[in-house]
Amino acid sequence: MTNLSGDGSESTASAALPAAATDVPATWFQAFVADLAPQDWMISVYFLLLFVAVLFGAGPDRMLAGRIVLEHLLVFVIGLTLSRGGVLARGTLANSIVYRLTVFLPVLSSYFQLRIILPAAAPRAVDASLFAFDQAVFHYEPALAWDRFVTHSAIEWFAFFYFGYFFILALHVFPFMLVGRNMTMLARFSMAIFFVFCSGHLLYILVPGYGPYRFLAGQFVHPLEGGTFWHMVQATVAAEGAQKDIFPSLHTAVPSMFTLLALRYRREFRPFRYSAPVIGFCTLQIIIATMFLRWHYLIDICAGLTLATLAVYVAGRAVSWDDARRARRHLGPAWTPLSYRKN
Repeated sequence: MTNLSGDGSESTASAALPAAATDVPATWFQAFVADLAPQDWMISVYFLLLFVAVLFGAGPDRMLAGRIVLEHLLVFVIGLTLSRGGVLARGTLANSIVYRLTVFLPVLSSYFQLRIILPAAAPRAVDASLFAFDQAVFHYEPALAWDRFVTHSAIEWFAFFYFGYFFILALHVFPFMLVGRNMTMLARFSMAIFFVFCSGHLLYILVPGYGPYRFLAGQFVHPLEGGTFWHMVQATVAAEGAQKDIFPSLHTAVPSMFTLLALRYRREFRPFRYSAPVIGFCTLQIIIATMFLRWHYLIDICAGLTLATLAVYVAGRAVSWDDARRARRHLGPAWTPLSYRKN
């Protein structure tokens, strides 16, 4: 969709290692902690809170869910030790690859384990409360109101975009991770996406629900009967979906976050100048699809938009703060390109 190896200028902290360190930590552990970036702390807290939620949960398969969380945390800690702990020299290809795999894969792969983790941590469902909120505040529930517009063609249209969410995610994550050269943009992008996923997954536990397709099943007149893309959506949700992952809507939050990033940084990151209109259009269709296909309540969408906005804001502030901290303490860059070499 877009070439994400843009021409934006890198920050001083990201472009090169400082020549000399005048504030050297006394021990290996102090050096390790000092080198941790904001996303490292965020992901650590995420997995710890996930484990605590499972530990004190009241649902089934808590032992299995706890083991899954600890396995993801272990992979993350081992990767951090190798990349941040000096086992793999800073600036080498091995260090860059290990760090990327360490931060991206455990978080993204944890979503596919939520179908086990969520029931263990939060066996209840609060669909009634979410629906009541929409009725009391908005006096409108799109899934019900749009029932009269259900046709085979409309279902296919929105199913196409709903399923396309996964391609939009992949077309942003993998180019940034593998070929991105603008380390400042990579830092902002990664911080934003980790904020969305980590916060979203934890909110699923606090506000679990199945969605209108199940809770309001008896109130729909027109069944959802589509073709190829609708069957693909159904198969994907049945096989990989977390089932109770509705608040906030990450199908809303993630592409909205991409759109906001593209609009905010389009002047300093050339690929965003061309991708912003396309991503914006696709995002609008995906948001409508989440309600038209009866997966989400209106409040889920509002929560997703709020989360996306917060993610972009927090990412910008956190990266600026960390760059200044690293420059002040003479630390190496938080991210290095795959072609980076230590001087």
